[in-house]
Amino acid sequence: MTNPAEPVVDLETLSFEQGAHLLVQQELLGLRPGQRLGVTGADPALVVHLEVWCRAHGHRVTPALDTDFGVRAWVERGRADLDRWAGAQRAGAPGVDGIVADPPSDWGLAARGALIEVGGPQTPFDITHRDLVWAEIAPALYANAASAQWDPNTAIDWSAPVDNAPEVERAVVQVMTYLIENEQAALVIPAKLLARVHPHFREVLQLLAVQAADEARHMEVFTRRALLTGHEMGTSAVSGRESLSTLLHEAEFSMASFLLSVLGEGSFLNLLEFLDKNAPDPVTRMVTRLARRDEARHVAFGVAHLRHQATLDPDVHRRMRMAVERRYDALVDTAGLNQDVFDSLVILAAGAWTPQAIAKGYEAVMRLQSEMDDGRQRRLVHLGFSGDEAADLSALHTKNFM
Repeated sequence: MTNPAEPVVDLETLSFEQGAHLLVQQELLGLRPGQRLGVTGADPALVVHLEVWCRAHGHRVTPALDTDFGVRAWVERGRADLDRWAGAQRAGAPGVDGIVADPPSDWGLAARGALIEVGGPQTPFDITHRDLVWAEIAPALYANAASAQWDPNTAIDWSAPVDNAPEVERAVVQVMTYLIENEQAALVIPAKLLARVHPHFREVLQLLAVQAADEARHMEVFTRRALLTGHEMGTSAVSGRESLSTLLHEAEFSMASFLLSVLGEGSFLNLLEFLDKNAPDPVTRMVTRLARRDEARHVAFGVAHLRHQATLDPDVHRRMRMAVERRYDALVDTAGLNQDVFDSLVILAAGAWTPQAIAKGYEAVMRLQSEMDDGRQRRLVHLGFSGDEAADLSALHTKNFM
């Protein structure tokens, strides 16, 4: 006879092929191992399917007696579903405050805060410690970046008049060619780092992904501006490609961020401001202005990350110094900034073809380089270097700006 205290679930016409197991499973959650659940329903195959499901989940099924008043089978709750999660742990908590400093490799792609079943495949992420990638500003920067995305088709008026003199337009095209080259490197580097960071640090992944998306968009708008009037692309110097190649070979997350974002993109902020100020047409002004806004976020994360590192690792300043010196040694025999790029910047700042105007343009480019140097020194001092150290390291930075 059925025990009135024992629960019974009526599946009515619902079959296991339609999800009946969910109702059985829900009722079993309220029972202790060894307690029984009666199951009834109108599906002719109910008992057969119930036995298969219970066998897979560690429960025991016994046939019902004729006196069990409509119950077709009894399910005795087993321990297998409990044992499966024995030793499981939460992967931190969902929010930023729940980050685990050193998440195990076998957590893999599990969401932060999920209950992690013991075992699982080892993952290929080699940057697995919070302090190697973190900056407290990362979540806020990602939120800002996500809300500040812009569409090249609507944010820029591509139909605005561009009636530059041929030599001025060639200068614009040359500068855009140079910018594309640098932005391609600035896309590849965060993309490479992104694939190495443990997904537990999701805010950093999100920020790096948006950074790569920013650079992809910059490549698009600089290319569209270069080709807008039918000119061919400008020149690409070996020295420029050699300079960017040294960035690609920097394996350590913090040092790659330091060289690319703190020094390189930091200098690019000055360059983009220069181009905004000296743009000969509204399209050039808009593409450089929008790109500069994005680049400022990249620099902010790089600086914040290195500041975080400096509070934890007293050796980080030595490693930064070595990274700069290593890159300088690799580039010491290169020619420096592409002469075509330098001359194009002079032409854009000159605004006319007179000796006085060219002199003014030359002075403006010299001032740009001085402003880049000042900006690098300020960021280095902000990271904890002395004024003299900052000046020495800034002087070793590549003449190719990035």
